[in-house]
Amino acid sequence: MTVKRMDNVGIVVEDIDAAIEFFSELGLELEGRAPVEGSWADDVTGLRGMRVEIAMMRTPDGHSRLELSRFLAPPVVADHRTAPVNALGYLRVMFTVEDIDDTLARLDKRGAKLVGTVAQFEDTYRLCYIQGPEGILIGLAQELG
Repeated sequence: MTVKRMDNVGIVVEDIDAAIEFFSELGLELEGRAPVEGSWADDVTGLRGMRVEIAMMRTPDGHSRLELSRFLAPPVVADHRTAPVNALGYLRVMFTVEDIDDTLARLDKRGAKLVGTVAQFEDTYRLCYIQGPEGILIGLAQELG
């Protein structure tokens, strides 16, 4: 059996409202927001007494989703927000944008920080990494040609 599709990428945040605003500015659409708790959620996560607020963000093409989660219980046990780009584990989410300069200007107003510089790969892409809300590492790519 093969994978049917990738449903979403999940990111745990402290300030879900700021994360929603940031990813909305990037062009994602808020698909829904809801509390999640109960024995089924405990069973899935292995966390007893889990309570979380989630927001599902959808890309404009409708094919990809980003799930933002703010845990209310149990307390968060680790913080990877300051890990560098070569840290093991989750690294980043990459988005293709129409105009990387315009995107950077808009996200700068939401606190985005450029990690390195905007680089060009051959005649194919302009690329960069930014840190978004709470240090979330995000890749931006603009197709050229």
